[in-house]
Amino acid sequence: MKRTTRFRQLIEAPDIAVMPGVHDALSARIAEQVGFEVVTCGGYAASAALLGRPDTSQLSMTEMADHYARLCDAVSIPVFGDGDTGFGNVTNVARTVRAYERAGLAGMFIEDQVYPKRCGHMAGKAVVPAEEMVAKLKAALDSRADPEFVIMARTDALAVNGLEDALARMALYREVGADLLFVEAPETVEQMRRICTELDGPCLANNIEAGASPVLSAATLQEIGYAVTTHPVAATYTVAKAVRELLETLLRDGTTDAVRDRMVDFAEFNEIVGLSELRHREQDYLEFARTKTP
Repeated sequence: MKRTTRFRQLIEAPDIAVMPGVHDALSARIAEQVGFEVVTCGGYAASAALLGRPDTSQLSMTEMADHYARLCDAVSIPVFGDGDTGFGNVTNVARTVRAYERAGLAGMFIEDQVYPKRCGHMAGKAVVPAEEMVAKLKAALDSRADPEFVIMARTDALAVNGLEDALARMALYREVGADLLFVEAPETVEQMRRICTELDGPCLANNIEAGASPVLSAATLQEIGYAVTTHPVAATYTVAKAVRELLETLLRDGTTDAVRDRMVDFAEFNEIVGLSELRHREQDYLEFARTKTP
């Protein structure tokens, strides 16, 4: 089954799809191995992993596409990507969709912030006029080669103009053809209920730990009416804390003994990255070659 088709199935299923955020190929492999059926990587996590910098439109489209290609090569499950503001006008949006499809993504979103954008839970955001976003969204929908490739529309208008404008924009984006709907940074459960009740389409909930929105369980979000939920930065935050504690310990003690219980061992890590599978494949090819040569 195509990964685009599988992602649509997860969106349309009765139970909410839980989509963890990853930041590199290793974290994507781990997510698949523990049992997740879809992952995402946003610009926030990618900027941290690739640049060690904040999510302020510093990565180019081609850098993001290259990053996504590596993630998609590392796993067999759908990967959902961040199209930012489309990296320019409608022509740039079309190129972004084609590049992201070639990378292997199952879908992507574009948003209506002014470029350069900010993380959706940061202060000081601004949004473009709705008609500009409509043109970009139509360009994205028209440019995909696979009609199953999911295009999500995101609006950041709630923090800028209020909930009514955000709902009006998202209803318009759905009318244009957006497959999945994302109103960023609702501040209350009541706002979240209105989003899911008043919009005619599947909605995504974004759990940012210590962000602007209530962080709720998948079961609660499903009851509210969401089709998909994501914790896009939890893995990145966890890695940042773990690495800092490890290096502080090493600097202080001159040894990692105090934190060894938090590490996987050499053999376990080799299994995570697929070493034994690779060696078996190599041996199979050698055995095949022996049967074909005198």
